[in-house]
Amino acid sequence: MKNLTYFTSEFVSPGHPDKVSDQISDAVLDACLKDDPSSRVACEVFCTTGQVIVGGEITTSTYIDVQKIVRDKIAEIGYTEGMGFDENCGVLSAIHAQSPDIAMGVDTGGAGDQGIMFGGAVKETPELMPLALVLARAIMVRLTKMTRSKELDWARPDAKSQVTLAYDENGKIDHVDTIVLSVQHNPDIVHEDIKKDVIEKVIKPVLASYNLDPAQVQSYHINPTGRFVIGGPNGDTGLTGRKIIVDTYGGYFRHGGGAFSGKDPSKVDRSAAYAARWVAKNIVAADLADKCEVQLSYAIGVVEPTSIKVDTFGTGKVSEIELANAVKKVFDLTPRGIEKELELRSGKFNYQDLAAFGHIGRTDLDLPWEKCNKVEELKKALNK
Repeated sequence: MKNLTYFTSEFVSPGHPDKVSDQISDAVLDACLKDDPSSRVACEVFCTTGQVIVGGEITTSTYIDVQKIVRDKIAEIGYTEGMGFDENCGVLSAIHAQSPDIAMGVDTGGAGDQGIMFGGAVKETPELMPLALVLARAIMVRLTKMTRSKELDWARPDAKSQVTLAYDENGKIDHVDTIVLSVQHNPDIVHEDIKKDVIEKVIKPVLASYNLDPAQVQSYHINPTGRFVIGGPNGDTGLTGRKIIVDTYGGYFRHGGGAFSGKDPSKVDRSAAYAARWVAKNIVAADLADKCEVQLSYAIGVVEPTSIKVDTFGTGKVSEIELANAVKKVFDLTPRGIEKELELRSGKFNYQDLAAFGHIGRTDLDLPWEKCNKVEELKKALNK
């Protein structure tokens, strides 16, 4: 009998009510930054049956059509008439300008707020991400594509996945233990057909793409209640920023608590979390550790981070103090430095795309914080 421990991560579809809110928040941000890259945006969204409320603080020189942004995004996600929530819902806008008290600190190059941010990397996948999160996301990506293409013509936009991995005594992955997948569906299909379609057409191809044996999976839980017809904002209220673990590492690394969506890059909740991932990934890519977590902290109006901490969980090739000192030399972790280095106002990517399928470890987008472009500088700083 093997002595195993277990770890689980979840993921949700773009049609999950909280993700609907996240995507609308970031669609508003994208619209602001497109014509005014210096926009200050903090946009929050609440969605429920037949209603979307958009609130927050926006200071921009451009005009944004909130009504059109909301309705276009809902249609893109796939909510149509008869689902209790669609593009014809009511849209209420309650937006005002950014507080001058906050702007005073940001205008000088300081952070837009205090806070702590974490980023991590681990040698479990080629993209240096935790495998449980990667698998849960891959399942959701495949399911969403098949739903939108009508290959799964019974499926509706709302869905959640969950993957449990078993680890041996040495901390190595032994097998995929449990997979949970709940999929919103039309009322006509029977449960057994859903289960067969999902396992054969969605889950098994994903496992095969990662060279994992589906036969080793101990249990599948597909729509465990047996019915999931009412879903999306009609079944559960959605709010911006309630899926921060899905957005990052699936709980494998710590999280500072700050959400990303709807916030312009002056908000270190977002930009510094991206920077912490960038730092951690370069440390692991440089073979300075097999697993690394970086914590950054900031004070409102203060330019330099108030702390930088590196944790390698006993896998580091040099001390964590040496690594932290090297990070200070190699990376510009001031708010404006992060914005510039990570091209956060460049328009090279859409923030709403991150809101749909995660902000960290993406291989389908060319994201600056996923580049291992500081490896040699780190080694040089450490005389490696």
